[in-house]
Amino acid sequence: MTFRIPILLALVALLALPATAQSSSDEEAVRAAILDYVEAIYDVQPERVERSVDPALAKTGFYRPRDAEPYSRVPMTYEELLETARTYNARGRDFSNVPRLIDVYDVLDKTASARLLATWGVDYFLLGKVEGQWKIIHVLWQSHTPETMATLRSAGD
Repeated sequence: MTFRIPILLALVALLALPATAQSSSDEEAVRAAILDYVEAIYDVQPERVERSVDPALAKTGFYRPRDAEPYSRVPMTYEELLETARTYNARGRDFSNVPRLIDVYDVLDKTASARLLATWGVDYFLLGKVEGQWKIIHVLWQSHTPETMATLRSAGD
């Protein structure tokens, strides 16, 4: 009887390994999709939007100029995001030292959620695994608050 318990425990541990490796791999792929999204905009690479964002994208933001009220609601389509990636950094600003703060909150087999702090604000993502690839399907964002801007600045130090 005592011989069976270690074998049973070993089998349980072995069965858990592939699931853990898959989650780690999926989490890295989710993080890569969000990195594609932000770097497409920073580095004028719209092809990275095509790679990481689903054409059925639903994106809405709450924008406000610095120290102004109120927020304006700003919807964005997939095509508008592609255009943003083509034009946001048309002057060639160097974003290489700007932190890309990505928090992956949850990854299941077909869905994931995450957050990004970028120069323009805070983006919350819902992603889906579409034909084996993680794609951004929903984005809800807002302009920075003083607290989120301080977090972004301190990450760059």
